[in-house]
Amino acid sequence: MALNYVEVNTDLCKACRVCVETCPKHCLELGSEINALGYQAVRFDSTECTACGLCFYVCPEPGVLTVIKGVDS
Repeated sequence: MALNYVEVNTDLCKACRVCVETCPKHCLELGSEINALGYQAVRFDSTECTACGLCFYVCPEPGVLTVIKGVDS
């Protein structure tokens, strides 16, 4: 079974939460660690990700989110 996921570049995240609110499967959440910019960066935590890409499209900061669609082996 393929596993989809979202890579988060926490150093660029400004914790606006737009991706968290947009994800239909609730795969993203605000993390507890503070990044280099002083924000609580978003983190990915789910096995329910469908790799729909909505989080990527709504994120206002380029390069923060990368959606990875798993490949069956």
